[in-house]
Amino acid sequence: METVWFAIIAFMLVCYVVLDGFDIGAGIVQHFVGRSDKEREVVIRAIGPVWDGNEVWLLATGGTLYFAFPALYSAAFSGFYLPLIMVLWLLIMRAAGIELRHQLDNPMWTKFWDFVFSLSSILLAIFFGAALGNVVRGVPLDSTGYFFEPLFTDWGTTGATGILDWFTVLSGVVAFVALAIHGANYLAHKTEGEMNARARKIVSVAWFALVLVTLASLAAVLNVRPTILDNYYFLPIGWLIPVGVIASLAAIKYFNIKGDDKKAFLASSVYLAMMLGGAVYGLYPNVLPALDPQYSLTVQNAKAGAYGLSVGVIWWSIGIVIAIGYFTFLFRTFKGKVVVGEDH
Repeated sequence: METVWFAIIAFMLVCYVVLDGFDIGAGIVQHFVGRSDKEREVVIRAIGPVWDGNEVWLLATGGTLYFAFPALYSAAFSGFYLPLIMVLWLLIMRAAGIELRHQLDNPMWTKFWDFVFSLSSILLAIFFGAALGNVVRGVPLDSTGYFFEPLFTDWGTTGATGILDWFTVLSGVVAFVALAIHGANYLAHKTEGEMNARARKIVSVAWFALVLVTLASLAAVLNVRPTILDNYYFLPIGWLIPVGVIASLAAIKYFNIKGDDKKAFLASSVYLAMMLGGAVYGLYPNVLPALDPQYSLTVQNAKAGAYGLSVGVIWWSIGIVIAIGYFTFLFRTFKGKVVVGEDH
């Protein structure tokens, strides 16, 4: 049952990365796709009906984590207290940037909140990538099951580690580039004319950077955690994940050249899912690896009670059907292009 919940949380995390990922990516590229105030308003309107719903996946994932693996929730939320507070403020400022830019019809006001929205999106992408890098690298858990990390130390991946080091920063760069492309694909799908052309251009140019940082991150992961391939050798079906990464990268480029924005967006969604899924697959059964492996939190020693996990699957199944139905209705309701100077 603990493995089932491990898969459930991985699924919910993928949903968050894919859905809120294009919101964050839209913020990253907002000033490149939108050259004027009216065009930047189109970027906001393109994500306006869905962005807050997409963020709920993050809350739902945290709540599910608390239910299924309370020891992990306790250790992670205390050890990562500083970066989590920073992420919380970035989420608040990003929401403020979206909601407050429309409150006054003043160029300085709207430009300021557009800047806040973009900067918060950029930093969120980097911090989320760095968070995944910390999990892959491992944290300094001790026999008590807790840890603390400062923001940075000597930028090394061993010894007295910090939240930021060369590996976690590289992970943040991968997330930044990947989400920028994902957001640009979404905006290309939702816009027309010059904005559509600019969004496609971003994808076309940034794709080369994405290939480069993807290869660099693979080499870095094998250097920092070589045991991540053990599960792939034990259960070879996992090799379909890197195949999926390669195929999705090729598909992003192919559909971008063809001008099929919807399929390019789906391809970047698959890329994000495969990259995150590959890390999860390699880390299992660890849910929070320790620098000293004997102190790692696993699905066995971090899980909740068996009865709660069994009953929880029933209620989660009901909830996820409702959630998927709601999001299907939402995206179908607000499908179509967003045009400068016109209603959605």
